[in-house]
Formats: sequence, structure tokens, C-alpha cells
Amino acid sequence: MTYVKEKKRENFIRWNFFFIGLVILGLGISMTMQVKEFGIGPWDVFHYGLFLKLGLTVGTWSIIAGLLIVLTSSVLQKMWPQVGTILNMILIGVFIDFFNWLLPEPETLIMQLLIFISGTFVIALGIGVYVAPDIGAGPRDSLMLLITKATGWKVSTVRNGIEIIVAVAGFALGGPVGAGTVFIALFLGTFVGYTLPQAKTWLQFLIMKGDMYEDIYQRPVRANHHD
Repeated sequence: MTYVKEKKRENFIRWNFFFIGLVILGLGISMTMQVKEFGIGPWDVFHYGLFLKLGLTVGTWSIIAGLLIVLTSSVLQKMWPQVGTILNMILIGVFIDFFNWLLPEPETLIMQLLIFISGTFVIALGIGVYVAPDIGAGPRDSLMLLITKATGWKVSTVRNGIEIIVAVAGFALGGPVGAGTVFIALFLGTFVGYTLPQAKTWLQFLIMKGDMYEDIYQRPVRANHHD
């Protein structure tokens, strides 16, 4: 197969991976929203609070907030955002609204807890899968990286600071803050630490194909002689 065909195939796989990751992420966010009594993620608290106060939908506010962040980041960096960042901004909002419409609210406490914990893992999986192809970070991640670069502070410090601010703002608007909000804020990053490397492995395997994988392991090992 020629280099051009290989490159096209690789890009096709990367874009599919990216879109699948966004669908999974939207599903995970919506799952936690079905059990919002536990509390939802900091940014989702903010979007939900805006929805309660001003109407529209949670997904629409996710898109509007993302758009404002993208515009601010672009002006400060004096560069156009990546296509992946814009698609992320729009599609996440669309998928959140779709799954909010589709998913039923669980009634028993056990089911609610199960859905919440599963939803957090699904969010982490979605982040890992959409980030792995390196097509474009989401608006909120772009803002985090921009502040980190400008201040020299640790990524974790900046991320936690942003999420505390938006959670407090969302709570002031009436958004659902609870133990689940703290759980997501504290542990989501850890979960992504597992899902992202795994997603990169899956992506690399698909790009290389099974037969190429076999070729690598079947190559004779050349001995290295060191004096």
C-alpha cells in the first residue's frame, strides 16, 4: 500500500476514534446527570445552573461556554483553534442533550449509585478515547493549558482551581453540587490516567494492523555487542 493510502487510512481511524470518544464522553456526562442528586462534574454544575436560571438546554450552555472559552483562548494566543477543538465544543453539547433525552432516570438508590459510578468511568473512557488521536483538545482543556503556560503553575493546580471556581459559580446558580461533584473532581483525572494510555494502545494497534504487529514480534533479534 502506498504512503498516501496508508496516511489516509490512519487519518480515517484517528477521526473515527475521536468521534467515538466524544459520543462516549457525552453518554458518561448524561449518565451522571440522571442521578444529579449525588452531584455532577464541576463544569456540568455550571451548565446545569445556567439551564435552570436562563432556560435553553444543558448541552446548549455547554456549547456557548465552550465557544466563549475558544474565542478567549484564540485571541490570547493569536491563533485559530484546531478543527478538533471546535467539533469537540459543538458535538459534546449535542450528545449531552441527546442522551439526556434518551436515558431514563433510575429510581432505586442502588441503581442511582451504580449509574453514577459507571458514568464517571464512562466519562474517563470517553476522554481517553477522544484525546488519544491528538486531533484537538476540548475548549476547557485548552484554557487549562493556556493558563498553565502563562503562569508556570502545575496542570493539576490550574485544573483544580478552574473546577472549584466553576463549581461555586454553578452552585450559586442553583446547580446540583454534592459528594459526587467532589468525587469527580478528585478521581476523574486518576481514571483518565488509566484510560488514556490504554486508548493510545488500541489506536496504535488499529493503525499498525494485526499483521504488522505480528511482523514486529517475528523479526529476528540482532545481538548487540558491547565492549
